Amino acid sequence: MLPESAPEVPSPVVNTPARRRAAAEADRKHLTPLEVDRLLQAAKENPRTGIRDRCLIFLMFRHGLRVTEACAMRLDQVDLDSRILHVERLKGGLSTTQPLRAEELRMLKSWLQERSRWLRQWDRGKSRSGTVSLDRQALFLSTRGAALSRKTFWALLRRYGEEAGLSLPPHPHMLRHACGFALADQGADTRLIQDYLGHRNIQHTVRYTATNAQRFEKLWR
Repeated sequence: MLPESAPEVPSPVVNTPARRRAAAEADRKHLTPLEVDRLLQAAKENPRTGIRDRCLIFLMFRHGLRVTEACAMRLDQVDLDSRILHVERLKGGLSTTQPLRAEELRMLKSWLQERSRWLRQWDRGKSRSGTVSLDRQALFLSTRGAALSRKTFWALLRRYGEEAGLSLPPHPHMLRHACGFALADQGADTRLIQDYLGHRNIQHTVRYTATNAQRFEKLWR
């Protein structure tokens, strides 16, 4: 009688560097500046709302805005003459006034011109039908004239991520985290990043600087 064959023993999973990198990539909660650039390029190809979407994505990245903070922004929070943005933080965060850089100003001016064009078109439609209700104070308008909703922006960002060929599906909070990590990579102080992002508790900021090797460069000199 032939002996029974021994049961197959599954091969152990080897935790290789490549496997660890893949796992870290899957768990990543932020976008890189290069990925943000690819999202901006994807939005540029959208003839209908691309000007608005590029401006919104870039401001969310540069100022670490939550999606609700961005969608709730009003016209009077932007001062192009003084080149400042009044950031109203939610969740008990610290609201601040932040400078607008050249590229942000350029995108904002382009969007505000486009926004004015949308309003003129809606006003002409209203004069004919009398049914158009517009939110004239919202900075970022939907194609129906109301303030852009979180749900709409979530869907747009996911679509742009697919079109840009990103390795992970983006969601709006990844832009806020991208801001924190980008500032840490530039060597910004933890306390300064805390104020910039409006964190009341610095423990929410430490995540960005704790893994940044550049902060140790001045040691052992």
